[in-house]
Amino acid sequence: MKKAISLLLSAALALGMLAGCGQTPSSAPQSGSAAAPGSETATEPVTIKIWHDGDEAIMQTIADTVNSQLSGDNITVTFEKKTGLSDQLKLYGSDAANGPDMYFYAHDSLGTFVAMDILAPLSEVAGADVLSDALPMTVEAGQIGGEQYFLPVYFETLVFLYNKALWQGDIPTTTEDLYAYMQANTDTAAGTYAVVNQHSTAYNVSPFINGFGGYILNEEGQPGLNDPKTIEGVEYNKKFAALQADGDYNTVTTLFNEGKAAAIIGGPWLVSGIRDAGIDFGVASLSDMTLPNGNPLAPYAGVQGVGVLKTGAEAHPEAIGKVLAALASPEVGVALAKSSGCAPANSKAYEDPEVAADELIVAIQKTAETAQPMPNIPEMGVLWGPAESFLVAVNKSGEDVATAAETAQQAALQAIADMQ
Repeated sequence: MKKAISLLLSAALALGMLAGCGQTPSSAPQSGSAAAPGSETATEPVTIKIWHDGDEAIMQTIADTVNSQLSGDNITVTFEKKTGLSDQLKLYGSDAANGPDMYFYAHDSLGTFVAMDILAPLSEVAGADVLSDALPMTVEAGQIGGEQYFLPVYFETLVFLYNKALWQGDIPTTTEDLYAYMQANTDTAAGTYAVVNQHSTAYNVSPFINGFGGYILNEEGQPGLNDPKTIEGVEYNKKFAALQADGDYNTVTTLFNEGKAAAIIGGPWLVSGIRDAGIDFGVASLSDMTLPNGNPLAPYAGVQGVGVLKTGAEAHPEAIGKVLAALASPEVGVALAKSSGCAPANSKAYEDPEVAADELIVAIQKTAETAQPMPNIPEMGVLWGPAESFLVAVNKSGEDVATAAETAQQAALQAIADMQ
């Protein structure tokens, strides 16, 4: 298991760094000093230290909002940036003197941290009602073995972004209509495209794989690259890939930002570049596009939120319970949506008029209805490689889908075995 945890640390870091939402705020936080762990009293000020490795302006927004709510309780939250958070928690996750009380990170690292035995279930410091307003998909993202270890704050997923000056007519509501539009409006020889996507990256093909009922990894840690429904999804995606250029990140984003592609399947992390390019863009939810089997597209989602260290739960249970309640509030979600373009995990945050008017945020919220949280168990960290090799073999090398699937499945099984 120690080898498994070590292998997963770099993967968790890479995926955690995606979380920047749809805007780049101008302010940055100032770190505070945490009080020494100890018994809390009704009058004693308590400082809760949260480690993170994300966007500092986002953390400052959260800190400002939470501290405003908790000012009457003598509780202060400080966020401290720790590059390589997974490695830092491996070193200090059980260190009451030098480690954090909580951490803020992507949900897909959760299984790694649970395997380290450094996290306390949320039930030890908060009631079930702390999650009552959270979108169900974001709650699911924080569960391991029936326990809730993670409180969601905001999330990201893939959407359909289109250039209003180039797209003709309505956005299709079926993938077959989308494909017909691509056939009519793509000229690969001229280098112009209707829709581009990272067609050989597992995260970006997840809407098709999940929509057909396939899976890359199930809850039991078993890969499903050769599952018949996974093969069906990859086979179906193949015809779209043939009309989508090379498929790597730099190629597809450049094509869209330079006006050579009318639409792109991507996440909110693309938006700052699109705005810098001066593109007037629209957004549609992938959940509104139906596959031939009648199911909507079902992309993966990444959820950002907090976990509680055992040392923190032991030292400050009451204070951490109040911090969790504040983090779960609609006020935090609204503040993040307005300052950084983040899609809140709290469903009530979308009742705010300004949030409800944000096309990108609403599209992400809509997609949460069909999106699936990325697997949060350690095995997923070694599955991205075999899954991508599978897609590259099919979409770029023209290999038979079933044959490539079997090769990838064996590679996935070996990668998991090597973790043990």
